[in-house]
Amino acid sequence: MASMARILAGSVALAVLASAGVAYAQREPAYESARSQGAVGEKADGYLGFVSAPTPAVRAMVEDINIKRKASYTRRAAATGSTVAEYAFTIGCNLIANTSSGEKYQGPDGSWQTRGTRAPVRDGRCI
Repeated sequence: MASMARILAGSVALAVLASAGVAYAQREPAYESARSQGAVGEKADGYLGFVSAPTPAVRAMVEDINIKRKASYTRRAAATGSTVAEYAFTIGCNLIANTSSGEKYQGPDGSWQTRGTRAPVRDGRCI
């Protein structure tokens, strides 16, 4: 639990940096299209997932984004004294919280949810 506290304490500033990579990806029309069409969504583990069977282009794009996210998480986890999985989970909580109405995210039970006007249902460990 102390490790989780370190992650949360350090993640506020780092989440802004991590979001920069996500924001960049969101400027790409193919990524925006896949998100708005509900083909991909945010998962609590900090990575994008496929809501439906992806086209080869969408699969390649998501795999590329996830590789970049993992590299970022690996660097930042070392800086916060946490594991990559702990850090990625913390960022995943933030990414789900920041989804927009109509976007998909994975709920705590693993099912795909569509964000409405209310806050998304997140894992109980998310702060």
